[in-house]
Amino acid sequence: MHPVLVDLGFFRLPTYGVLLYSGIILAIFLASRRARLVGLSGTHVLDLGAWVVLCGLAGAKILLAITDPSYLSSLSGLWGLLRAGGVFYGGLVAAVVAAVVLLRRYQLPFFQVADVLAPSAALGHFFGRLGCLSAGCCYGRACSTSLGVVFTDPLANEISGTPLGVPLHPTQLYEAAFNLANYFFLAWLFRRRLPVGSVLGAYLVAYGVARFVIEFFRGDPDRGFVLGGMLSTSQAIAAVMVPAGIGIMIWAHHQKRADSSQRTAHS
Repeated sequence: MHPVLVDLGFFRLPTYGVLLYSGIILAIFLASRRARLVGLSGTHVLDLGAWVVLCGLAGAKILLAITDPSYLSSLSGLWGLLRAGGVFYGGLVAAVVAAVVLLRRYQLPFFQVADVLAPSAALGHFFGRLGCLSAGCCYGRACSTSLGVVFTDPLANEISGTPLGVPLHPTQLYEAAFNLANYFFLAWLFRRRLPVGSVLGAYLVAYGVARFVIEFFRGDPDRGFVLGGMLSTSQAIAAVMVPAGIGIMIWAHHQKRADSSQRTAHS
């Protein structure tokens, strides 16, 4: 694993940052192209995507600081917070809030835009988890099987507290593989022209289930826990995402039936 892609002594280029921002650029570009397929302004979606990403990155770091206040205890901790990737769910919440504000500004339909962005969210997350693997963050529990990965770079331990020389579950790869598969699945759903909101609902359900399961293999202590330690913060949020996604998909199909009935009545 290589936390630093380029090290010139006076300048370090982190691998995590390169992968993350590469994924973001590709994801937003593909979302703008997808928007044009359904008659939305690619420029507005591109602009919205950029702001959503910026707010999402800020939200991810804010939730990381909330779940691990030690980041706020010193200047070195604050520097570590800037270098850390953050908590995905914090980024998701902040991104949704930013999206709602910009959707009202551009007068764009929320669920239609959400369907456009959902596959790109999965793709960007795929690159982000590859970045986590390179940096050593979001690591797994000790692993006694052949799947285990061993981190050896002292910088990974310095940045994220990653245990060195111990086989760990590659939870970053588990989630990266899922997100890549989820991207292709959601892109396929989008092309099927399902009722508006269906792709967003499918994303919430699929990611919620996958994240809930993967959390059992995580070994990093920075996730926070609820219900007396029964669930991690991420599992608690996933437990809300799944029924929310199912509800959105049911609503989307009922809405389509209602619209079809109205058109039939007026014809």
